[in-house]
Formats: sequence, structure tokens, C-alpha cells
Amino acid sequence: METTGIIILAAGASKRLGTPKQQLPFQNKSLLQNVVHTARQSGSMPIVVVLGAFATQIKQQLATEKVNTVVNPAWPSGMGGSITTGLQHLLHLSPHVNSALLLLCDQPFITTSLLEEMYALKSSSGKAIVACSYGNTIGTPALFDKSIFPQLLSLTGQEGAKKILLQHPEQVATVDFPQGAVDIDTNGDYEQLLAKV
Repeated sequence: METTGIIILAAGASKRLGTPKQQLPFQNKSLLQNVVHTARQSGSMPIVVVLGAFATQIKQQLATEKVNTVVNPAWPSGMGGSITTGLQHLLHLSPHVNSALLLLCDQPFITTSLLEEMYALKSSSGKAIVACSYGNTIGTPALFDKSIFPQLLSLTGQEGAKKILLQHPEQVATVDFPQGAVDIDTNGDYEQLLAKV
């Protein structure tokens, strides 16, 4: 039985935004709760949320959600440490997971149907990685087979999972997700998001 764990990266300090993006309201929930609910509806378990900046207040917001939280103490050094922290915690909770799905809290248009499409493509393509394509690039959400876990666990500093996608193009299948280009880094991004919905 294939088991997929989900790692939601939510450790950043949102410096350009000036307020924790994880907690920005969106469709009657916070951005982070939005992606947590989508992850839960996809049926994959367990779900690990990696926190860093504002960890205490964000953890309180997640108190009623069925998720596991872990704090990356080295969050200021970049996304690499958050990915390794999340995957280590996932493997501690569920040592037999076959794959791990990486999600970001600031891609508000992730849907359960997108995640289901990714799971199906991983099975049908036989590829070790399924990533989303948007805006002339590929990136998160990204689904990694356990054969890629050692490479994820070796990421450090500013290195994100995109490094692995670019190193192994022959192992990557892609799903078209044009709205993946929408992420929230500035107040302008957030205002544009609210204008769209």
C-alpha cells in the first residue's frame, strides 16, 4: 500500500510582507489553514507542518487541526533546513512512507484535485518525482518517491527542492498548474490575490 506523507513549509519570517504570511486571511481561513485543509482532504497522512518564525502563535492557530508540527531551529538559514527537518519528522512519525509531497503555505490555489492528479501521475508515469509547471518553470507542489529522500535530507541553507528537480529532469513528470505562479511575498501580491476571489 502506497503511503504518502505531506510536508507543509511554513517557517519563513515574511520579511518583505511585514506580517506573518501564514496567518493572512483568505476565504475565511488563514493561508496556512487553507493549505492544511486541502492536504487533509486529499486523504494523505501524516501531515507535518514545519514552523520557524512566529512558531508559537502559528501553532496555537493549528491547535484544532489534525496535523503534526515541528520547528526548524535553523529556519533563518533557508528552505533547505526546513525540508530536511520536515522529512526527518515525517519519517519518525511514519517510517514506511513511500513518498512525500512538499507544499508551501503561500500558494493559495492548490486543490485536492491537483494533488490527486499528481498522485495518479506518479503511479502511471513510473517517474520518481512529480512537479508542477507554471510560468516557464517547475516547482512546488512536488511529490518525491522515497528513492529521492536521501537527496532531500542533504539539502542545506537556501537550497530548495528545485535543485533536485533540475538535477534529474529524466526522473520528473509534470502537471500543468498555471496558478502555481501565484505566491504571496509582498503586500501587492496579497492585494492582487484578494482582488481575484
